[in-house]
Amino acid sequence: MFHKILIANRGEIALRIIRTCREHGHPHGHRPLDRPTPTRCPYGLADESICVGPDDARGSYLNIAAIISAAVLTDSEAIHPGYGFLAENPSFADICRACGITFIGPSPEAIRLMGDKAQARVMAKQAGVPVVPGSEGSAQGRGRGASELADAIGYPVILKAAAGGGGRGMRIVRSRTAVAQAFAACQAEAGAAFGSSEIYCEKFIEEARHVEVQVLGDKNGMRVHLGERDCSVQRRHQKLVEESPAPVLPAEPRGRASHKAALAAAGAVNYVQRRHRRVPGRPRAATSTSSR
Repeated sequence: MFHKILIANRGEIALRIIRTCREHGHPHGHRPLDRPTPTRCPYGLADESICVGPDDARGSYLNIAAIISAAVLTDSEAIHPGYGFLAENPSFADICRACGITFIGPSPEAIRLMGDKAQARVMAKQAGVPVVPGSEGSAQGRGRGASELADAIGYPVILKAAAGGGGRGMRIVRSRTAVAQAFAACQAEAGAAFGSSEIYCEKFIEEARHVEVQVLGDKNGMRVHLGERDCSVQRRHQKLVEESPAPVLPAEPRGRASHKAALAAAGAVNYVQRRHRRVPGRPRAATSTSSR
């Protein structure tokens, strides 16, 4: 059990983490600069608080140096990033490891592999997970390679940023004449948003449902699925409603093949939560968290 956990997030996300910490006996602290509202963590809910930067997330929750400094100043043994912000940043997880702070989340290696969607496709196929037809790695050749690949896959196809998410760096292409322009637009948008202009191509499935399977892994290598959820109700490729169990899957057995595939993918990237060693001489302290 940790003596102190730094919660590097805000609002409802931080509130849920604080409640979980209380249930498991972890003290914690959180101090948002936002005015307290039902969706923004009230000042009194956290055991301890520390300001990590200005109201702009780039200077606070996305500021790795500020988050690490806050953890050191509060003698926190672990950092819980919640989701969004630094939760999927492998460099942040690497820095936590180097500083002797436990990153509550996947290993940097797993984040790095699964964060690159082009490589994740390759890994999934190697693990026997079915994937839609698409490129083996990134599409190359300033769109020429993408055109040839799209021809082979069959239109419509979708071009996606390998390091992307949230609908950025993504274009649906329905004819060969539109590939080059869409490829250039995806590269520019992906480079600006994610620092990587790598693009991959795969078959676009019309009127598909967006169903996810959550997987939990522990430091002993035990992995379990937490069921599936339908995330098809979206706006601008951002989820608005998640329904579980997913009504579009057969009731019995419910999504068994999907659950099995998700666990296989998690095993292929060694999806576990490992406890990092503490820096020698660093004192233990009561649990706390931080925010901006």
